[in-house]
Amino acid sequence: MPLAVIALMAAAFGIGTAEFIILGLLPEVSTGMDVSITTAGMLVTGYALGVVFGGPVFTAAALRISRKNMLLTLLVMFIVGNVLSAVAPAYWVLMLGRILAAVCHGAFLGIASVVAADMVPQDKRSRAISLVFTGLTLANIFGTPLGTWMGQSLGWRAPFWGIGLIGVISFVGVAALVPSTTNEAQGRTLHTEISAFRSGRFWLAFAIAGLSMGSLFAAFSYITPLLTDVAGFDSGWMTGLLMIFGVGLVIGNLLGGRFADKYQVGTLLVAQALMVVVLLVFALTAQLPVIAVILLPLMGGAGFGTVPSFMSRVIDSAGEAPTLAAAMASSAANGGIAVGSFLSGLTVEAGWGYTSALIVGAGMAALAIVVTVVSAKTERRALVAA
Repeated sequence: MPLAVIALMAAAFGIGTAEFIILGLLPEVSTGMDVSITTAGMLVTGYALGVVFGGPVFTAAALRISRKNMLLTLLVMFIVGNVLSAVAPAYWVLMLGRILAAVCHGAFLGIASVVAADMVPQDKRSRAISLVFTGLTLANIFGTPLGTWMGQSLGWRAPFWGIGLIGVISFVGVAALVPSTTNEAQGRTLHTEISAFRSGRFWLAFAIAGLSMGSLFAAFSYITPLLTDVAGFDSGWMTGLLMIFGVGLVIGNLLGGRFADKYQVGTLLVAQALMVVVLLVFALTAQLPVIAVILLPLMGGAGFGTVPSFMSRVIDSAGEAPTLAAAMASSAANGGIAVGSFLSGLTVEAGWGYTSALIVGAGMAALAIVVTVVSAKTERRALVAA
């Protein structure tokens, strides 16, 4: 695998750490900024909106720029966003820094997926994409726990300086290793890129991305109270349990990339079906801590096992205009996460218990199976017609 893919993976590690770090630092940010926990929590919402809307808008505006230069520009925004967060004298400056970093997230992962896929043979495209997203999953195992420890020990600003440094290192790596293609921007216009949106296969691929990620995060949004209040774990166990979950993310992502190159639809269906089974069993056995430890990595693995397949599917469906499509896929996934978290929140607030979040996730995974089957049949009919 080209070293350039490793440089993209390192950048994804920094981006993943930046996304999740605020969840472990809400009390410290609340105290440091003299705002309520609820207001501090809006930093999560602001970041999510930056990913969903900012990424595609920036990508569309920069289509005439080469993909390498787009990646470098996004990394500059990422560095500036995290430095702003680190020095923020007021809450609104911190929010601005988070949104800048989020715009990088939304566009970078999509463009990096296209670049990684273009650097390898056709039969290794999904594997290359999975390596990019491995950086994102490794952030859950190492980046976020380490950043949370730094924030609690050295002050909440310290992790943002560290993430900014990762951004600088990633910038150097991408600049040195990612090849420049002189003619790649020629003929790429907004009209060309948007033309891909006319395909029904394209929207089905978006739906698969949103439902697959939504099913995982519908369940994961309430994983801490589920493990402590229902399974009976002491809060001191949470770091270790989340690291186990993170290991599942990494393994599922890598396995998904390995099999997606040959069995794209099959990989999606197996991962989605596993998610349905795991979440339903988890809901029925949530009071048993040993079972929870077994199911956590399976849940993470099933969730991220779909990522290489749905990213490859979006890029393939977009034909000669993959750049905006890949950025939109990241937005679709994050939109699914927002919907899944919202729906599971409704069930919990309705008094159905934390296990209801698992049921919501299982329902979204089941719907993802239906959409994947419809997508496969649509693709088959198109091939026959051709």
